[in-house]
Amino acid sequence: MFNRILSTVIIFAILAGCDTKDGVNVVNTDPSRPECIAPTKPGGGFDLTCKLAQKGFIESGLLSKPMRVTYKPGGIGAVAYNTIVTKRAKDGNLIVAFSGGSLLNLAQGKFGRYNEDNVRWVAAEGMDYGMLAVRTDSPYNNLGELIDALLVEPTVVVFGAGGTVGSQDWMKTALIAREAGIDYRAMRYVPFEGGGEAQTALLGGHIQVYSGDISEVQGMLEGEKLRVLAVMADKRLSAPFSQIPTAKEQGYNISWPIMRGFYVGPEVSDADYQWWVESFDTMMADPRFDELRQQFGMFPYAKTGSELDAEINVRMARYRRLAAEFGLIQDVN
Repeated sequence: MFNRILSTVIIFAILAGCDTKDGVNVVNTDPSRPECIAPTKPGGGFDLTCKLAQKGFIESGLLSKPMRVTYKPGGIGAVAYNTIVTKRAKDGNLIVAFSGGSLLNLAQGKFGRYNEDNVRWVAAEGMDYGMLAVRTDSPYNNLGELIDALLVEPTVVVFGAGGTVGSQDWMKTALIAREAGIDYRAMRYVPFEGGGEAQTALLGGHIQVYSGDISEVQGMLEGEKLRVLAVMADKRLSAPFSQIPTAKEQGYNISWPIMRGFYVGPEVSDADYQWWVESFDTMMADPRFDELRQQFGMFPYAKTGSELDAEINVRMARYRRLAAEFGLIQDVN
């Protein structure tokens, strides 16, 4: 009798920790093999996005096992996106980093036949901002001097970034060129597979200007390896970037905020999806995460679940309009 009662108690205890989906019990607990995919080579914004979450989950104690960071470069997110949709659609252990650049590529159809509705958006953990940087020995000390050189001859400067023509890093240079009255199609631009490669090319003298994100260069700024000519924010950022002028204060009305976050596969169970959403909510509500986010060069921004879905829709509409303006897709209007 005692054994029967004990068995019943154990069964109820197990069921209490489960959700039911399509008649199958799904254990609503932390992932057994947590993984974050950075859809590029090591270095750059996607890598930082995963590593911020990795460290946040370690310090919060929300994961019983450390989350590993893996890399799946190709098409600035396209290979990872297609892999998750087609091969790991149900994997609740896995989150994948995305940024505003991912959304811009989606808006242009660069992820093949898939769009923003083919994954489940989990969380945005921070905001980043675009910037233009040069080596410390560059002849360009501010954005105006760079623009003046381009006005004389658009091909005199070689830009480089982690993305092809049409990517967000290319778009930053094109927007500033258009604002200054320069033919952006005449500018020289070298694409790399991720910000890490572009930074190496800049330091090696293979390109003259790196178009990237402010979070990516925090370490090199501290090491005085490069100089940021302009950050693309509405106002100056807080320390350690408070001495960097914005493009706007230098006379160029350009702002490029970059949302950084995560998605999961389209068939991930509701229980697993909700675990990630609620865990990010818990982690990002902790004041310690604000300090950690700052260490990674990012700025406060937190949206999850349905609230993030709504924001994705707004941003996708904007990116499609912008892509149409630059002739990257047919006019959406």
